[in-house]
Amino acid sequence: MKISLCIPMYNESSIIDRTLKTVSEYMAANFDDYEVIFSDDGSTDGCRNAVESFADSRIRAVGYEVNRGKGAAIRNGVLNAVGDIIVFTDCDLAYGLDVVKGVAKMFQKTPDADVIIGSRNLTKDGYGGYTLLRKLASKAYIKCLCLAAGFKLSDSQCGFKAFRKEMAHKVFSECVVDGFAFDFEVLIMARNMGAVICEMPVRVVNHRDSKVKVFKDSRKMLRDVRMIKKNNRVK
Repeated sequence: MKISLCIPMYNESSIIDRTLKTVSEYMAANFDDYEVIFSDDGSTDGCRNAVESFADSRIRAVGYEVNRGKGAAIRNGVLNAVGDIIVFTDCDLAYGLDVVKGVAKMFQKTPDADVIIGSRNLTKDGYGGYTLLRKLASKAYIKCLCLAAGFKLSDSQCGFKAFRKEMAHKVFSECVVDGFAFDFEVLIMARNMGAVICEMPVRVVNHRDSKVKVFKDSRKMLRDVRMIKKNNRVK
C-alpha cells in the first residue's frame, strides 16, 4: 500500500527546513512505499526552492505562481498524488506524524472506509495549546456547519484528512472552493457520492498562531458555505 502525504504551504520559509527533515526521516522509518508532495500556494519567500533542493527523491513540490488559498493548494496536491491512500496535513505538522501511520492502520482495519478525518473533539486534550478564543471560534464554526448540513461529524474542519485514492480523485476533481471552507465542500461531495466517512482522534502537538483571521475569514467561509450548499444539494 503506497501512502501519499500532501502538505500545503504558503510562505513557510521559517519552518520548511525543519518540516522537510522531520517528514523525510519519519516517512523513511515507517513506510516502504510512499511519496510526499508539498503543494505551493504561490509562495514568494523561497520555500518551494527549499523543497526542490532537498535531498530526498520521494519528496517533490507542485504548485502555481499566484496565491489562491489553502483549498486550492490541497486540491492541487491531492490530484497530483498517486498513492493508494492520500493524506493531507498542515506544514507545521500540527498533529504530529504518528497520525499518518495511525490512519494507514485504520484503513487496513476498516476496509469499508473511503474517508477518515481527524477530530480534535474525541479526546479532552485534542485542542491542546489553543487560546480560548481560537478554541471557541473553531467549535462554533463546526457547530454551525453541522446544523447547516446535518453533519454528525465532530470536527469537519480538522486539518488532517485521509482518502482512498479513487474517492480522493473523484471528489477533489469536482471541488471549486479555494479558501478555508474547502473542507465543507469536500465532505458534502464525498457524502453525496456515497463515501463511508469515519473519524479518528487527533491531538494538537505542534502549535502556532492560526493564519485564519477569525472575523474576516469567517464571513468569507460562510459565504462559501452558502455557495457550496447551492451547488451541492445536501442529501
